[in-house]
Amino acid sequence: MTRVLIVDDEPLARARLAALLGECSGVEIVGNVADGEAALGAIGELQPDVLLLDINMPGIDGVGVAQRLAGRSRPQVIFCTAYEAHALKAFELGAADYLLKPVRLERLREALQRAQRRVADAPREAVAWLHGRHGSEQVRIALDEVTCLLADEKYVVVHHRRGELLIEESLRQLEEAYPEQLVRLHRNCLVPPARLLGLKTLADGRVLARLDGTELAPEISRRNLPAVRKLLRPL
Repeated sequence: MTRVLIVDDEPLARARLAALLGECSGVEIVGNVADGEAALGAIGELQPDVLLLDINMPGIDGVGVAQRLAGRSRPQVIFCTAYEAHALKAFELGAADYLLKPVRLERLREALQRAQRRVADAPREAVAWLHGRHGSEQVRIALDEVTCLLADEKYVVVHHRRGELLIEESLRQLEEAYPEQLVRLHRNCLVPPARLLGLKTLADGRVLARLDGTELAPEISRRNLPAVRKLLRPL
């Protein structure tokens, strides 16, 4: 069963796509959201195989979402848009297909089959686990579920959607172990790049990171700010 997440800021468009998916075999709709920020959060929680992704949305648009997912075999992206001009950018980002609205059932089935083949052919990505303590218990958390890593004296506090976890590895050790999956904001902070939603500049000139899945807004050092800006910049 292929798990599909619908992402579109127009309720009628989401409803139409849901109705069309109901005519497609082997498909499960795991959710529908109205913007890019919600999509990034839902991807981590719902683990879809395929995104039906609008391009023109407020905040983080469809191109921005696809950029955050670049290099991942899952979920596969199928763009759904009323504007043909975006087609080249979509395929540069590795989209499985590009559907023009109003989406036709035959084309949707073709796009889903293409995305399903890509998912089936791709090697399943190994899950990275962080092991630590929660109170007196030894527990683990998948790196994909982490929102932020903060140094706290001799431990590192792992913030995730369900709470916190203490681990003994240093931020430097984690950064070296997962160079593609973690970015440094400050000497005391690492975050997964996919959690970065934007920046907030304070009156005193300090810059804070807006992160998906948490109210934490860690400061970004001047040294690391250019690299973080580059991650958020459209290609």
